[in-house]
Amino acid sequence: MGLLQQFFRNVFDEAEAFKPQVSCFEQATPQELSRHFEKNTYGDFQLTNAVRPAIDLKVKPQQGYRHDVYVDEETGTRVPVIIASASSEVLFALFMDLVRRLGDTVDVVLETSHNHDVSGHVDLYREKIDLAVLTSILSEYEELLTHDGCTGIAVLNPKIPQEVQFDEHKLLIVYGSPLEGFEHVLESHGVSRLDELHFLTEAEHVHSSTEDFHRQFEMLQSDLGLDQQGG
Repeated sequence: MGLLQQFFRNVFDEAEAFKPQVSCFEQATPQELSRHFEKNTYGDFQLTNAVRPAIDLKVKPQQGYRHDVYVDEETGTRVPVIIASASSEVLFALFMDLVRRLGDTVDVVLETSHNHDVSGHVDLYREKIDLAVLTSILSEYEELLTHDGCTGIAVLNPKIPQEVQFDEHKLLIVYGSPLEGFEHVLESHGVSRLDELHFLTEAEHVHSSTEDFHRQFEMLQSDLGLDQQGG
């Protein structure tokens, strides 16, 4: 997804303090793996089925959001960013409320990594879709968007410009300016600002998907009338 993909490569992939020399998943016994993958809650935080943290829990799942800044290396432009993690029971409703702040007509990008024969992700893009139509369609695919570790989506209004991304890790990312309205939405759902918050993407983790989710993705792609733009 362009700018934000590069941002998260820079921010999350450089979190060296959390990177293990040897995968903790490889070191675990089958029994340990089974118990770990069956664990859905950490305190009050409910995981989706999309991703699981490392067994060593160097980053423990936690609800909250923090601010960051994307800096374009070529132009020096600074773009404010909010990154949020929310418990499964509020996650989809929160995403929809964030999206509703983008205006009556938006662009949408659907991201997939279902096809393992293709390196990286594939983005599917559609311009100028009525927000009411989009949210109606997305409501039919709540399970896919919330629980599939190979599906991500971004909704943007290039005229503002602002973007809300619901990524494969089930993080919510907002970029653009101003961001105060989005903060109010987050706070209204019980997602508070935590400046020292770390995310599962900053440590070892695994994604999960199913053939049924892949089929649902293809149905969503068709319903949205999306065209493939590349990986």
